[in-house]
Amino acid sequence: MDNIRIVGGRRLEGVVPISGAKNAALPILCASLLAEGEHRFRNVPELQDIKTLCELLNHLDQEAVFENGEVRVLGRPVSDPTAPYELVKKMRASVLVLGPLVARYGRAVVSLPGGCAIGARPIDQHLKGLELMGAEIELAHGYVRVEVPRGRLQAAEIVFDIPTVTGTENLMCAAALAEGRTTLVNAAREPEVEELARVLNKMGANVFGAGTDVIVIDGVESLHPVDHAIMPDRIEAGTYMVAAAMTAGNVLVEGVQLEHLEALSAKLRAAGVDVEREGSGVRIVREGPLRAVDVTTAPHPGFPTDMQAQFMVLMCFAEGQSRITETIFENRFMHVPELNRMGAQIDVHGRTATVTGVRALQGANVMATDLRASASLIIAGLVADGETEVRRVYHLDRGYEHIERKLAGLGARIERIRGKL
Repeated sequence: MDNIRIVGGRRLEGVVPISGAKNAALPILCASLLAEGEHRFRNVPELQDIKTLCELLNHLDQEAVFENGEVRVLGRPVSDPTAPYELVKKMRASVLVLGPLVARYGRAVVSLPGGCAIGARPIDQHLKGLELMGAEIELAHGYVRVEVPRGRLQAAEIVFDIPTVTGTENLMCAAALAEGRTTLVNAAREPEVEELARVLNKMGANVFGAGTDVIVIDGVESLHPVDHAIMPDRIEAGTYMVAAAMTAGNVLVEGVQLEHLEALSAKLRAAGVDVEREGSGVRIVREGPLRAVDVTTAPHPGFPTDMQAQFMVLMCFAEGQSRITETIFENRFMHVPELNRMGAQIDVHGRTATVTGVRALQGANVMATDLRASASLIIAGLVADGETEVRRVYHLDRGYEHIERKLAGLGARIERIRGKL
């Protein structure tokens, strides 16, 4: 199992390119199940989650090949629409095959999902929507079995109890081939949902309103293959924006769509960081001290939960106290004990962490517990005195393409230690 070693104290400077968005690529790859023929997806990040999903598509009789930032999927009929535990346990996003399979074949058997241990992430909203569309659902032995007695899903008005990104995406795909007009109310508004809608429409679907909380889908009889370049990863971009600010650096984050990061940009500016659009990217510069800023995570367009851990590290160096409240997941402060081992002063009460700024962090051996926590520990290591070793970084490889190479290109002293326990 790989570790990453960082020697702190280097100011980040230069240009860092942003890869394609994992959280857009995964549902889009699943949507390829809706149409036979050859799909081509470009600007796909080289990540373990992408490789896992290609394995799952191949298991479902597709021919998915991932090479040089491109995934080609030869869509073929699925003989057995079953997503087994052995594959789904590796990645929660595997559940996104459910909507396409049910829409296309009228049945599916999908293992209940796994992924990062950051709290309960049930799929009840997905299943409620499919039931309203005429599906019969059985939960047994760790699997969800879905059958559509009429063979084709029927349109419905589906009101989500809470906004859910994967639930919105699954039901968008299901509704694309349903009979009639489906309306999703209280839908997720994330840019990745908009991106999936763009791809579905390129495939011949009729999806309207993506990016708002009401999405309307007029079902069609069939869809066709698509050629599409995946949008930039806003969370990867945000991570490098925070890293640049943390090191009092001057970095051009290339390829980011700043409108997707308005909440983060506002908090960075409030903390004393210059955030300016420059060409097709955004320049991050910090020259003065950091100011403490309170943050509450919220569904898009609010402050993203996937940036909470990284921003918390930044606040460790801010003057005064900041409060960071996590409203999305109930178990997403697992990085706090590791940061405190490095000299941070963070107290957690329920869903709020109070961060008191310190003058310095100390390098230490720390354990990565989930994807974004891994990134936060690396950012901490960039400024810590001495050497930091982040262990069990397989989480990191699920969401960041070559992070150590990109940071090294900005001047960080960082290396990957292969196969170390």
